[in-house]
Amino acid sequence: MNIAQIEKNLSELVKNISPQEFVYDLLLAYGTPKTTVTLLKKGNRNLSKKGGQIILKRKLFFQETQEQDLHSLIDSLKNDDATHRHDPRFIVVTDYKTLLAIDTKTDDTLDIKIEELNKHPFFFGPWAKIEKNTHYNEQEADVKAAEKMAKIYDEILQGNAFETKEDLHGLNIFLSRLLFCFFAEDTGIFKDNAFTNAISSHTQEDGSDLDDYLNKLFEVLNTADHSNYPDYLSKFPYVNGGLFGDRYFAPKFSRKARRMIIECGELDWATINPDIFGSMFQAVVHKDQRSSMGQHYTSVPNIMKVIEPLFLNELREEFDKHYDNQKKLEQLLARLEKLRIFDPACGSGNFLIIAYKEIRELEMEIFQRIQEITDNPSLPFSRIQLSQFYGIELDDFAHEVAILSLWLAEHQMNVKFEEVFGQTNPTLPLKEGGNIVCGNATRIPWEDVCPKDTDAEIYVLGNPPYAGQKNHTDDHRGDLDYVFTGQPNYKKLDYISCWFYLAARYINNSIRSGFVTTNSICQGTQVDMLWPKILSQDVEICFCYSAFKWSNNAKHNAGVTCTIIGLMHKSCNYQKRIYDNGTISTVQNINPYLVSGPNLIISKQSKPISKFFPKMILGNQPREGGYLMLTSDEAKSLRHQNPRVDSYLKRLFGANEFINSIERWCIWITEKELNDALNIPEIAERVEKVRLKRVDGNSVERSFANVPYRFVTIKQPKEYQFLIPIVSSENREYIPVGFLDKNNIVTSKASVIFDCPIFIFGLIASKSHMLWVKAVSGRLGTGISYSAEMCYNTFPVPDLTEKQKETITTHVYNVLEEREKHSEKTMAELYDPDKMPDGLREAHHHLDLAVERCYRSKPFTSDEERLEYLFKLYEDMTAKEKSGGLL
Repeated sequence: MNIAQIEKNLSELVKNISPQEFVYDLLLAYGTPKTTVTLLKKGNRNLSKKGGQIILKRKLFFQETQEQDLHSLIDSLKNDDATHRHDPRFIVVTDYKTLLAIDTKTDDTLDIKIEELNKHPFFFGPWAKIEKNTHYNEQEADVKAAEKMAKIYDEILQGNAFETKEDLHGLNIFLSRLLFCFFAEDTGIFKDNAFTNAISSHTQEDGSDLDDYLNKLFEVLNTADHSNYPDYLSKFPYVNGGLFGDRYFAPKFSRKARRMIIECGELDWATINPDIFGSMFQAVVHKDQRSSMGQHYTSVPNIMKVIEPLFLNELREEFDKHYDNQKKLEQLLARLEKLRIFDPACGSGNFLIIAYKEIRELEMEIFQRIQEITDNPSLPFSRIQLSQFYGIELDDFAHEVAILSLWLAEHQMNVKFEEVFGQTNPTLPLKEGGNIVCGNATRIPWEDVCPKDTDAEIYVLGNPPYAGQKNHTDDHRGDLDYVFTGQPNYKKLDYISCWFYLAARYINNSIRSGFVTTNSICQGTQVDMLWPKILSQDVEICFCYSAFKWSNNAKHNAGVTCTIIGLMHKSCNYQKRIYDNGTISTVQNINPYLVSGPNLIISKQSKPISKFFPKMILGNQPREGGYLMLTSDEAKSLRHQNPRVDSYLKRLFGANEFINSIERWCIWITEKELNDALNIPEIAERVEKVRLKRVDGNSVERSFANVPYRFVTIKQPKEYQFLIPIVSSENREYIPVGFLDKNNIVTSKASVIFDCPIFIFGLIASKSHMLWVKAVSGRLGTGISYSAEMCYNTFPVPDLTEKQKETITTHVYNVLEEREKHSEKTMAELYDPDKMPDGLREAHHHLDLAVERCYRSKPFTSDEERLEYLFKLYEDMTAKEKSGGLL
């Protein structure tokens, strides 16, 4: 369901509003399953027994009225017990003239005439998974706790010598135990403040005996029989679970360290979020991460983008479908017991923790529903075990924190379970923890960590390390060699490719995967290097998100453009979906460019597939050490020294000069002019420096040492030239291109077409071309890397009529005219998406429409639809070329 469909549905709804059907039609307009709406009409799903009132759990609290004041009514419903009990996303009241609504998650409100509902399609968008952007702020408690633990860690290092890997592992274990004790005394596992008070009361102020005390305490926490221990220790419960099982001695403590531990214990650890704190806690032992504590913590909304389409939505749909069927609900509970969640790059465990909590929440809802529809329900006990959760983590400390954080999350959910049902599984002694292995996920066989049993339903997820080729370490290169042994063409792959390839090899018909990744693996030459290797394992992309900027709730958001990609076995029966800026499209296939369509791989083309396209080349290549190129000031100085120089200076343009209006010049001498030019001392000096530079250069440069007066390559138009920057910001809606006259020199930092028809400008400056380039080009940092072979030569354009060429040409002149009205602005300013002049934006819009009509008469409704059409056209055009034009 995308926003265009919703707008259409709402327009139909407001044409003929029926009070008897309105609320049902509203839900259907946003894609609510018809079975759910039918059950709601019959009363089966309506949790309210009051006339004119409808409550659909987690979705809607609706009431109609002809008598009450709507504002007073909605205020009362907001505070109604039913709102707290059933957690509806939206509260809606109406008298069928006016409609008021509240989004209980964001506190956004709607107050409109009911016939204007179609003008506000995004308000109820969350029903269709079109979520408004929500910013989650990190909790102050998590930050304070992590900062205090970091100071404790530093103080312990001051007074202890940790020389071996085993010593550091012991320190990591100690910090995990300390964290557990802080959490336990504030959440009912221990008696209130028992741990901090014991340290304060039973140890010396100088800290000299604190290590002995903690060693004894940790021994007690690992012992079931406390009869042989003194009262001040035996009052602590038996914990078990492996946390205190291995014998590691506590470090030595100074007076300051003891005081800091007591101060840390005085924080309210009950408010700590294990998923957030765990990631911050990693920075405790990695000082280089302190300044950006929690930077790469994956926020809950981003984790939900993975787990919802991977498995959670399907489980919830199953719950909705069998809402009134006890037997089916019991079967769903049994299914939850068999789930396995596996994160092979788990860090401190935040993906596993959120997945665990969501599954426990769903289990509670199922238990509640069974109680509602059963006369004598049995007492519920959670069947979800931490042993269903698996992970691999390279960092020893993060591995320990992940295990601990899962225990803490289990306790939090047990407390919540008890609040709802009056009883829960006891937290102590700790049960078997999560199956978290410390090791290198690219070297450990995944099946050894999370076995693929026949009845297991396994979901692989996470946020593995990215690392593009320029950031590869020797370890990364070794891991790539190991993973892709026997495979061709892999050394330039992003490091995260290892996880996708290993997931593809691990997957069978009961296993799916979903990873957060940079979008670079779905662009440019990465596609050709990686995706044939993945698709050859009989897997397909089952869902994906369009690129989005990374955001989390840490102080410094990681500035990365990401996507999320799900994989499944070909034999799976799963509806493939593309999530694009709040809209969801159900498609037949998702290709490696994350577009609906066949699994095409766009390869470099030596010539344009659109036959009427003129040749695009790189500009002139200097290789002269900078001696023939001049800044504005240098050119001015040379002219001042000798006015004769002016005859041999020409304006110079690469991508940077063109986009940012930077004035640069070059010395440009033809063979006929050489003798006269060398009579100018200022030129002769620079030419000699070029000769010396090339003589000392590589073989190519040495071969041009005999012509030091000119660039290595010389390419000039007859009349004019069309410049295309080879690097441009991905944030722009259009590539800034332009015409230059023949007296300007274009460097190899830009592509150029000589004396081309004007309408070519219109095609390259169109939205369609920008979408194509973003899909198939490579990336240079956060910019688009534009090449003729990948972007221009592959761009599919149907044969154009003379009329179409004339129409596009007219719109090109309109764009150029609008640019001219703002001649004081640079191209960067003109094409800044937030500052683009309205007239220029309008001119481009009309140009876009003219270009799109060359493809088909029916307007496109979304960028996804445009790209899908372009890929299909590319497939047809290249197939026709391969067959010799016989198709």
